[in-house]
Amino acid sequence: MNNDYLSALERQGMIASGKSPNGRLVEMVELKGHPFFVATQFHPEFKSRPLRPHPLFAGFIRAASEFARLGPTACSGASR
Repeated sequence: MNNDYLSALERQGMIASGKSPNGRLVEMVELKGHPFFVATQFHPEFKSRPLRPHPLFAGFIRAASEFARLGPTACSGASR
């Protein structure tokens, strides 16, 4: 992600939710108002196992289940 565009993207609803340890690189983004949208620069699949999923995948399954059960307007991520 080019930090020159970060302010403009954040004004449009993007959330820079994860940064590198030195704070210079955006490593994770989310979209405000979307029940579950996340993009990463890292590889959570390398830390996942069938019975021990990475929290990112577990969260996705939780959000999808909530969305299916309650609908889009009731999901916690939809109000972000």
